[in-house]
Amino acid sequence: MHAVLGCGTSGYFAAERLKDSKKDIIIVDNDKKRVESLKERGFSVVIQGDITDIKTLKAAGVANAEAALILTTDLELNLKAARAVKDLNDTVAVVTRAKKDSTPEDFKDMDIDLVIYPSYVVAEKAIESLKELELRRRLKHLKKVITDAGEKALAIILQDNPDPDAIASGMSLKKIAETLNIQSDLIYGGEIGHEENKALVNLLGLTLIPSVKVRDIRDYGKIALIESSVPGVNNFLPKNTRIDIIIDHHPFDDKIDVEYWDIRPELGATSTILTEYLVSLDIDITDDLATALLYGIKTDTNNFTRATTSDDLKVVAMLYPKASQELLIKIETPLMSTETLDILSEAIRNRKIKGSFLLSNVGFIRDRDTLPQAAEYLLNLEGISTVLVYGIGKNVIYLSGRNKDIRINLGDIMHNAFGNIGQAGGHATAAAAKISLGLFGIVKDKTSLLKLVEEAISSRFFEAVGIEEKSD
Repeated sequence: MHAVLGCGTSGYFAAERLKDSKKDIIIVDNDKKRVESLKERGFSVVIQGDITDIKTLKAAGVANAEAALILTTDLELNLKAARAVKDLNDTVAVVTRAKKDSTPEDFKDMDIDLVIYPSYVVAEKAIESLKELELRRRLKHLKKVITDAGEKALAIILQDNPDPDAIASGMSLKKIAETLNIQSDLIYGGEIGHEENKALVNLLGLTLIPSVKVRDIRDYGKIALIESSVPGVNNFLPKNTRIDIIIDHHPFDDKIDVEYWDIRPELGATSTILTEYLVSLDIDITDDLATALLYGIKTDTNNFTRATTSDDLKVVAMLYPKASQELLIKIETPLMSTETLDILSEAIRNRKIKGSFLLSNVGFIRDRDTLPQAAEYLLNLEGISTVLVYGIGKNVIYLSGRNKDIRINLGDIMHNAFGNIGQAGGHATAAAAKISLGLFGIVKDKTSLLKLVEEAISSRFFEAVGIEEKSD
């Protein structure tokens, strides 16, 4: 039960919010007409009396309240009422309002649990409103760019080997395009290889187009990049491709030339950005879409333990009631393929440990998505805080790393180690790289090639970490 002492404008709005929340309320006010008006408006327990009088408060039952809200514009009255409540029962939480020019000094030695400063509240509301206005402005621009695609449609390009965050974000942008009567296609390079990613696509019945089936990307009216910000980097696009829309949460090149971009490295997932879009545009988030977005945030933040912000968690709290828990369980627990099991076995067998670092060369692979699964599994090994698993695909060396050492930024290490000979980067706790096999010349013998790759990867990685490798 909550008590509202003094029911002017602020007190009334507080009482209304409490009533909407199904809270039991006691209202005490000295104004007879106001008391009658409150009763007419549906407040059942409204008592006329002096809010600074202990007898009045006791008779009203304030001693049994969880909290007392004292929000009048009279600071002296508020302080007296707060004192009376605490004298009656000092376990009642007291919330009171300051004057516009009040300072914390005014409440020194007062046993008040929370003081609300009107100027601060106004400023907070202004900033909050500013964020919403900025988002509306952004979305007005985004809608124009999408609409300009016209009959030639919008190409939504997901990062190569798209993960759940990229897939869910692409689904959301496609939904926005649909509301604008613009046709769009979800296109990806590489493969959908991770078992959970395959389950996500299959269970939701998604249509994703492999890049090899796109005759000419220039046939589209507009091109959007999701979970990637540079043509040709972690996507199949030629480097000189003109991009119209970029939405991502990874660090980016601030010299990008694009009509619309929204890149927020401070967020844990791009799905957080797209959920904000859907809410602001008042677009219905279906159960399937909520499930995909929730799973996208969950995976990209490693179960909300990696680079997770309050904005990510707000979105999660909103999506969770709409998401299908049954569907999530099916997505998260797919059957393991024999190739995944084989690669995991190779990663365990070929592990090399140096201190808390574990490196493993799994040899030749067909599915690069088996590497992060192996890295995540090996990170559970006692005494290991950083794992790098790598293998050779078709003309490319793929590397996947996982880290739980707070002193290390794995994304920076991977970039420093392999950025000048390939593509590399990521977050503090998860990173990846790929290097062309052409760097190893015309080595034909597979055993020799594996040894050369292992020596090069190991030496470069440990040099970037700052550990000197001893020769055998």
